[in-house]
Amino acid sequence: MRYYEDIEVGDVTEHGTYEMTKEEIVEFAEQYDPQPFHTDEEAAKDSIFGSLAASGWHTASVCMRLLVDGVLEDQASLGAAGVDELRWKQPVYPGDELTVRVETVEKEPHPTDPTRGRVNSRMTGINQDGEEVISWIGLGMVKRREPLDEAPGE
Repeated sequence: MRYYEDIEVGDVTEHGTYEMTKEEIVEFAEQYDPQPFHTDEEAAKDSIFGSLAASGWHTASVCMRLLVDGVLEDQASLGAAGVDELRWKQPVYPGDELTVRVETVEKEPHPTDPTRGRVNSRMTGINQDGEEVISWIGLGMVKRREPLDEAPGE
């Protein structure tokens, strides 16, 4: 188990491989993002994508799964306060294989809770050609192995 104390700014890891299938792209979009370029191959041909493309929310969900399986299941994660700078950098198509790269970009003790710290990480989804397709900064909270005697601001 990795705790706050075990994480260093600058740490970089890569995790998983997930293939985006046409069926899954359509199924996700029909339920959560039913725009024609995500659900209808013929309509998608006339879109800016030129063919069926995954919803950005689907791409984010797949990358989140890779993040959980590759990082968070072995980390004393307490969830996150949100994400910053979410960007869909290029479309994801059926047959694309995604991997996530995670870089710790900032770390600080929580200002009022001595049992945890803040760990901000840049998550980048990368396709099989090494191209970035999505990125965000996760505002994570991680349990400390040893709580501070008092909150940092006291």
